[in-house]
Amino acid sequence: MEKTWKPVTAGVLSIVAGSLTAALSIFLLLFGGVLSGVLAAVGVPDIALLIPFPIFGIVAVPLLILGSVAIIGGVYAIKRRLWPLALAGAICALFPPQIGILGILAIVFVVLGKDEFE
Repeated sequence: MEKTWKPVTAGVLSIVAGSLTAALSIFLLLFGGVLSGVLAAVGVPDIALLIPFPIFGIVAVPLLILGSVAIIGGVYAIKRRLWPLALAGAICALFPPQIGILGILAIVFVVLGKDEFE
């Protein structure tokens, strides 16, 4: 079995997309916390303090999970092990749509390099 560049490239693309997605989710969590703090400092009623953080958290937690799976799948793609997990990581690299092109390329390269996985 000849080793090609496809699984390694797919892994790197998945890791990059997953890292960007995880960073975005952490930014959203921090932004929600800061926004709640600013609202508290301004003197907004107590109920309004509880709104920003959960709303940003509802968006951020799934993004953090998707980013983590993309990173883990990228590592397994580089190692050429567990093709289903590498493919799942490449699929998770599709989100958010702004960096989805990395996920599309990762999926293509994982599928093309399927024969190289153990």
